[in-house]
Amino acid sequence: MPTLHRLADLAELIVPCSTVYVRYSPGPDEDAEHPSTDHESGLQLPGLSANSLKPPGWWTLPVEDWLARRICQYLREREEGARPWVLTGKEADFGPDNEPLLVDIEPIAWLSGDLIEEASERYQQRLDAGRSTHED
Repeated sequence: MPTLHRLADLAELIVPCSTVYVRYSPGPDEDAEHPSTDHESGLQLPGLSANSLKPPGWWTLPVEDWLARRICQYLREREEGARPWVLTGKEADFGPDNEPLLVDIEPIAWLSGDLIEEASERYQQRLDAGRSTHED
């Protein structure tokens, strides 16, 4: 699987007629052997949990800002040994955090450490990172 090194490379994958997702895990091979599980209930999920990288209709800032935000929201999983990778798939259901659960997975690319660092810097510089909905 190729590796993307810049947010601009990732942004090129975002097209109006399809959705790409990001997943933090050991990777597609291990995910095929170990399905996603709801950690609180212990129930096996009917697909792999992932998060859409497609900006919503109301997003008017650059797509790279949206991508930086989405990538940085799950960086704690990287600290737990997971690697971020981009994939497509069919949405089968929704997980406990309302994330899409995907089947018919097609891996696209790994995200490099350089891309994650760029995303983190952009997230901190261009957005009010970590601000709560209820803060004034």
